[in-house]
Amino acid sequence: MEKACRGAGLFVPHPLRMPCFNVSGGCMEKMFPDDWIIKTRHFDAGQDWETPIPAFFIIRAMKKIRSISEFTDDEATEFIKLVHMLRKGMKEILGIEKTMFFQNEGSEHTFHFWLFPRYGWMERFGTGSRSMMAIKEYAMENMSGEDNKGKVIEAVMKMREYMKPLKL
Repeated sequence: MEKACRGAGLFVPHPLRMPCFNVSGGCMEKMFPDDWIIKTRHFDAGQDWETPIPAFFIIRAMKKIRSISEFTDDEATEFIKLVHMLRKGMKEILGIEKTMFFQNEGSEHTFHFWLFPRYGWMERFGTGSRSMMAIKEYAMENMSGEDNKGKVIEAVMKMREYMKPLKL
């Protein structure tokens, strides 16, 4: 099996995952390479590429910026409408009652904003932001099968339909 890089270490990709892609000299796996929900003038939104948690969505800026403070007024308006509609759909369509939002301005990557759903099974890891890494690791190790991959893709498809009428 081919090895790929992640940070300073090496890992062997799971056979169900897509090959890695290069990001600023490192590699990330793309388990969900084309599972986008919506693309707008300034952003695209879809499933987090590497984590098999249904409705773990990411919003990415089209231009190279790292912070909300760098948005134009037009981008800021579009962004908040996009976050609002994604979160509304997560609740109304997917039944997700709780979500955590996070964004890291210290990343080498362009602007990314995550919507992290909170499912009942996650409670054992805690409820704060520190629990997210343990949840992500658990999901990578225990939820990479075809059954769960199907649930992830189903959530994306439902949200894609929900977001179709949105004009941004």
